[in-house]
Parts: sequence; C-alpha cells; structure tokens
Amino acid sequence: MNDYLTSVHKRFKSYKELGQKTFDQLNDEGLFWQYNAESNSIAIIVQHLAGNMISRWTDLLTSDGEKPWRHRDEEFETVLSDKRELLDRWNEGWKCLFETFETLKEDDLQKTIYIRSEPHTVIDSINRQLAHCAYHIGQVVFIGKMVAGSGWESLSIPKGGSETFNEQTFTGRKTSI
Repeated sequence: MNDYLTSVHKRFKSYKELGQKTFDQLNDEGLFWQYNAESNSIAIIVQHLAGNMISRWTDLLTSDGEKPWRHRDEEFETVLSDKRELLDRWNEGWKCLFETFETLKEDDLQKTIYIRSEPHTVIDSINRQLAHCAYHIGQVVFIGKMVAGSGWESLSIPKGGSETFNEQTFTGRKTSI
C-alpha cells in the first residue's frame, strides 16, 4: 500500500474509533436524543454514514457510488431501535469501506469512478469520503458531549490539560527548530 493509502487508512480508523468511544459513553436514550425535530440524533447520523459507505464502497471501481437500491431519505428517519442495532449498522458500513479499501492498489488511484454520475478519480472519491466521515463523526462527538454533560470523558486533550499533556509528551524528547 502506498504512503497515501496507508495514511488515509489510518485516518479512517481514527474516525471510527472516535465514534466508538462516543457510543461507549452513552446509553440508548443518549444515542437517540435529538435537540429538536429538525436535528439528527447520533442514531440517524450512524444510519446515514453506514448507508453512504455501503453505497459508495460496494463495487467501487465498477458501478456508480449512488446505488439504485440506496434509499438515502430513509437514513434520516429513526429506523434503528437500540444500541445493538446501531453498532451492527455502524460496523456494517465500516466493514464495507475497509474491505474494499484494502483491495485498492496504487494503480487504482487515478481511475475514474462515478458518484451520482459525476466523474471522480478514486483518490478524489477517497478524499470526499474522508471529509464526509470527519464531518459526521464531529457531529456525533458534539452530540455525545451535549448528552453526557459533566460525565463526558474527553477523547482528546481535556480542557485545561494542554500544559500537562505537552509536559508528558515532550519530556526527554529533543526538539529542533
């Protein structure tokens, strides 16, 4: 796998992990909480992400990324009923992405594929998917923080903890400017 594919694979795995660490901090009620009728719950975002990944990554090199069997509008309705179903759907989407991703070769990156009849190089479609995942995982984490409130365990450097983090990270390590 070339450096680009290795790097992107690592990024996808890190976004999946952020989502999973958010789910771990929430119960069913938190995963299905909506700020209002117009906003999405974490469960709805998961349905959409999984539907998008399955559509885009199934037959990536040979068919349009927007499959005729995908019903995107239904992804924004509450279909899942509990955390187990949410995790199953989440894992189904990521499995499709990773299994296809791992078959890609450097020669595939400049091939032209289509998403909604719009041509993309494979590299552009990967970048598009990475941005889409980052966008929605950010929403998942933000909603998770709102729902968990003071019980939220930071997934990064905790607020007010930068100095301690930097001391622990850079102690004994030489830096050059």
